[in-house]
Amino acid sequence: MFVEATVSVVNLSPCFALNSGYKHRFSRVSVRCIGTAADSSIVESADSVRVSGRSSNKKVVSLNDVGSNALDDKSRWKEEKLETLWDDGFGTQTVKDYLDISEDIIKPDGGPPRWFCPVVADGNDNPIPNSPVLLYLPDLVIFVEETLRFEHALFPSRPIYVVGDSFGGCLALAVAARNPAIDLVVILANPATSFDRSQLQPILPILEVMPDTLHVTIPYLLSFVMGDPIKMAMVDSESSSIPNLEKLSANLTSMLPRLSSLSDIIPKATLIWKLKLLKSAAAYANSRLHAVKAEVLLLASGKDNMLPSKDEAKRLSRTLQNCKVCYYKDNGHTILLEDGLNLLTVIKGTCKYRRTWKHDFINDYLPPSMSEYRNGLQTNGPVMLSTLEDGRIVRGLSGVPDDGPVLLVGYHMLLGLELASLIIEFVREKNVVVRGIAHPELFTENSKSDLPEFSNLDLMKVYGALPVTPTNLFKLFSSKSFGLLYPGGAREALHRKGEEYKLFWPDQPEFVRMAAKFGATIVPFGVIGEDDVAELVIDYDDIMKIPVLNNYIRKSNEEAVRLRTEMDGEIANQQLYFPGLLPKVPGRFYYLFGKPIQTAGMEKKLKERENAKELYNEIKSEVEKSMAYLIKKREGDPYRGIVTRVVSQPLSTPVHQVPTFEH
Repeated sequence: MFVEATVSVVNLSPCFALNSGYKHRFSRVSVRCIGTAADSSIVESADSVRVSGRSSNKKVVSLNDVGSNALDDKSRWKEEKLETLWDDGFGTQTVKDYLDISEDIIKPDGGPPRWFCPVVADGNDNPIPNSPVLLYLPDLVIFVEETLRFEHALFPSRPIYVVGDSFGGCLALAVAARNPAIDLVVILANPATSFDRSQLQPILPILEVMPDTLHVTIPYLLSFVMGDPIKMAMVDSESSSIPNLEKLSANLTSMLPRLSSLSDIIPKATLIWKLKLLKSAAAYANSRLHAVKAEVLLLASGKDNMLPSKDEAKRLSRTLQNCKVCYYKDNGHTILLEDGLNLLTVIKGTCKYRRTWKHDFINDYLPPSMSEYRNGLQTNGPVMLSTLEDGRIVRGLSGVPDDGPVLLVGYHMLLGLELASLIIEFVREKNVVVRGIAHPELFTENSKSDLPEFSNLDLMKVYGALPVTPTNLFKLFSSKSFGLLYPGGAREALHRKGEEYKLFWPDQPEFVRMAAKFGATIVPFGVIGEDDVAELVIDYDDIMKIPVLNNYIRKSNEEAVRLRTEMDGEIANQQLYFPGLLPKVPGRFYYLFGKPIQTAGMEKKLKERENAKELYNEIKSEVEKSMAYLIKKREGDPYRGIVTRVVSQPLSTPVHQVPTFEH
């Protein structure tokens, strides 16, 4: 979905060399799962590069090769979509691979600097049509500007993604300031705009007087401030809560000796020049921050021993006009080389992925990849039941239609605790992403924290959450998607003590009529289990009795996005707050999806408000019946408690196969 390239001022190995007629200073390279539609016009090269024993054919292009065919490629594009749980290749390349490739890159071939991508590409390199280009920056302004302007001239309606870490962050900001008319999404990873306050300042005078024989020690000194070697070695070690210790040890053992090659990659004279360049670049970028109009996503590490990135993130978020921060408290300076951070996941979770001037929650959505599925949302072994056409209740989701448009309508548990299990089970069993229609406040940029961390709320966006609007619901039905709607909204998810499993639905059957317009299938469902996970001890009424907190809650809600403002009474009372909870030893969540309700052919009938209201009340009644059934039946579940489930079942038993009550 991107074409990725990096730029370097060093000469590249012959495998990246262009033909002798090449006149320009950059080339295009496509990689697996990363590309743009412009790649359909590029010229294939017989050159290939070896990475970790695997070969990857590279493609290059010159400006002379780009003509009307490149600009007319739209006529040849075919409709393409990523499958759910597609392979994004995350974690397959390690720091060792990066250092090995660097040794080849520094071998001179007499050519000019150019764009290259040292990522292994296997199989089909075809990109998704209309994908934006992504450029990763370690180097120089004019060179980058030429590429940006060329890309913008080819596809002026698409954004260009510019990723810069450390020095590259200064470069990205400088280029953005000089090109305010180009639609840029600038991603900064611990940018070196804080150089004047960094640990690098004292190194420069030491280097200038250091004997050449001692320069070999510099890479080891720098390695202590660059980043966490353990996190770097954990890449490709089957990342999980329990990493593969044997693989981790092997990666660490193979990586550390390669640090000595840094003295060859960055000789003493080059390192001194780079530090002086870094100082100049930081000053240049800082003097032009006011001119940056681009959308900025800033990744900041809490354990950056090279730069004061935490404080710098606060400063830049206040200075830049459109800047969102993601804070990673346990990462070091080389955050993009460390395990656990998938840059594409961050871009998706912060709603920064777009193909035109404005983010579209439907057309720009990319389904979760396999790595996101493995490392993402966690569940507690839920019980999923569904209802067949003949009324029989069965284990699993076979009673839910396989094809959309489908609208799941149900009860919203306290704090939306049911969401993760529901979404993950649909992905696992039906290979379907359920698009949750959520409160718009979850998508606002005005975070209450100066340094917000990437959280489960962001992961929900990766798994398809989108703001509740009539337009988004319309687009979901149009695209034959699976949607998830909670008529009770925030009032239900933030209920008071004693209100668990009580519906707070407004008298508004509009979603029924819209579903009928597209012939969507409505599936009512009930879910229980919040009382087996936590006890609500401080609710909204309790908080509003506390003088200091009640003023804070009132002010926060005045500034928040408000829904149903035209209503009166209980339904309109959707005050946002965070309740006080007392955790319990986890129990189990139970879901029952009722018999699907077909609306195909009912559009004319449901245009009449009374008919729509009648079906609306039927859906509500089915949700209540489902919850009553589950509350009664769970009493007979011998595996309701987590202790019983863990002790009584073999470790090899998947959580979705743990037995439950008879149904």
